[in-house]
Amino acid sequence: MNDRDKPNDIVLSPHERVALRHIEAELSGDRRLVRRMGQTRPPRPRRRLALTVAVLVCASLALAVIGIRTSDPAVIWTFAALWPLTLFQAFRLLCRVSSAGERITSWL
Repeated sequence: MNDRDKPNDIVLSPHERVALRHIEAELSGDRRLVRRMGQTRPPRPRRRLALTVAVLVCASLALAVIGIRTSDPAVIWTFAALWPLTLFQAFRLLCRVSSAGERITSWL
């Protein structure tokens, strides 16, 4: 039996380990590859996206109420700029949840 036939006995040099970790990090960052490999992304990015959407919705609603009450053009224009971003992020969140096939309560 050859030394290369035993995968558990292979020892990598520190340089090789660093290179392997770098390659693994690059591959795990490719969402298409991760999806094709059947792995799910960790729940942390979705949790962060959900928090971002919640903050954007609260800020948008606050700006809408303040804009209606004060009729200040600066507040209304700020709301007009923030609202499409809020909708876009909410759409991204819904796409991630629906593509993962998970229930929302599993990652909140």
